[in-house]
This record gives sequence, structure tokens and C-alpha cells, in this order.
Amino acid sequence: MEIIKVAPRGYCKGVVRAIQIAKEAAKQYPQEPIYVLGMLVHNRYVIEALKQFHIHTIDDKSKTREELLDQIPSGVVIFTAHGISQQAIEKAEKKGLKWIDASCPDVVKTQDIIKEKLQEGYEILYIGKKFHPEAEAICSLSSRIHLIENIQDIPSSLQTSKLFVTNQTTMSMFDVEHLFQAIQTQYPHVLLCEEICNATRVRQEAIAQLKGQEIDTLFVVGDPHSNNSNRLAQIGKEQGIQNVYLIDDVTQIKSSYLIDAKKVAVTSGASTPTYLTNQVIQYLEHYETDQQFPTICINNIL
Repeated sequence: MEIIKVAPRGYCKGVVRAIQIAKEAAKQYPQEPIYVLGMLVHNRYVIEALKQFHIHTIDDKSKTREELLDQIPSGVVIFTAHGISQQAIEKAEKKGLKWIDASCPDVVKTQDIIKEKLQEGYEILYIGKKFHPEAEAICSLSSRIHLIENIQDIPSSLQTSKLFVTNQTTMSMFDVEHLFQAIQTQYPHVLLCEEICNATRVRQEAIAQLKGQEIDTLFVVGDPHSNNSNRLAQIGKEQGIQNVYLIDDVTQIKSSYLIDAKKVAVTSGASTPTYLTNQVIQYLEHYETDQQFPTICINNIL
């Protein structure tokens, strides 16, 4: 069995920055409770590892960031890499919480572009995922922002000469292009601005380039909550790879996945610890001689 280690893979700069900010907060406020509003980055192992620094995650997919703040009585709150609304910041201040913003600079850049276009009088079509924290923060900016998940969400009759379209930074570049074309067909005067972050783009391009290499199996190591990990798996399927598996860690590899596998590629999402991906690679490399899963040590995650 041949193992292809897809590059680049794993942590992006925004994730590295967010984790470092959280660890620094633990040093700065050793006597205060520290909470993260939602998953700091979308990986459950990272969330578990943060507990070692006495950093607690407050998360509920059915609630907004503002609503989650109700569960924090005092102390320090860290806003995640996915961005945060001004309303949530103001609520944290009213509650007397110290707050730290770990928003990814690429996410903030997209927010700033949209704010600028709103001031210029544009109506905004924003391609993103409903209930995703990045989209939540963006859509909180104005009622003139319309969330677009698919072609059916494109408004049929917007009466404006100023229409601006952009996207969540972790979307599939192929999905975004498809929706850009559909929107432009309906509104030829539209101003398009693709905002997929470079880390997401190069990881997606690396998967797209597997096409024609006779890869029969692809493992994407990543949390199911991670949009960028899900998009990598999606692109793998779209490129015709017969067997694509999104796995949290090495223990989710089933023997049935490898019965007829001859050429196996491995990648990981931008919020996946290198340690977890390396375990998968090492297990596959020694699969025929050693089928014991390695132990996952939380101490090695961060």
C-alpha cells in the first residue's frame, strides 16, 4: 500500500495564532476563570487540551454567541478565530467580562470589506453556512446582508444597482465559483470579491491535484464540525476518489477501509493538530505489520 502525504495540510496561521492567544491568556489571568465562546478552533481534541490550561469552552450549536454569553458569570472570555459581532462584544462589556479577540486576521479582513461596502450603499450577498460562527458574525452587521448557501437562496428580484458578493473564508472554492456564476447570470452588474483564505485555497488545490494520480482512498483528518475539513472531503469526492473518509483520529480507521486500498492519500483540515495526522500516517505505513492503534495523548495536542 502506497501512502501519499498531501501537502500542505494541517494548522493554518489563524489557528496557530488563536491557540497561542488562549495559552497567553492562561498565563496572564492565572486566578480568573477563562471561557471560550464556542469552539476556539473546530477540533474537539484542541478543546480538550485547553482544559489543561483551565480554559473552558462554552458551546451550543442552537445558540448564538450573544446567547452563549449568558452562561458566563464572570472572568475572561475569548472570542474564537471565526470572528465575533459587535453586539456580542458590547454584551460582554456590560457583563463586566474581560474579553480577548482571537479572530483570524483573514476573517477580520472580510468583515472590514463588507463594512466598507455597506457604507457605500451596497446590498450584500454572502456565501456561507447557516449557524457557522463566521457567517453569524458577518450577518449581524446589517439587514442588507443576505446569506446564500445554495442557488435557491439567491434573491429573485433585488432592486438595487449596487450589489456586492463575497464569501465565508473556509468555503469550497469550486462551490463559490459555481454560485458566483449563478449570481452574475441573474445580476450582471454585480461586484464579485472572492475571500477564500489562502490556507483554505492551497489545501483545496492540493486535493484537486490528486485527480489522475490513481488515488483509491483519501483520509481527511479533521473534526466533523470543521467546515474546511468537510470541504476537503467534498472536493476529494468531486475529483473522483472512490473512497473518502473524514476521521477525527487514527482510531476511526476501520479495517474494511483498507481491504483493497493500493494508493492512499492523507490530508488534514486547517484546525487539525499535526500530532493526530502523523499518527494516521504512521499507522497506515505500518498497517501490514502492526494493526494496533497508537495511544492518543492529550498532552501532545498543543
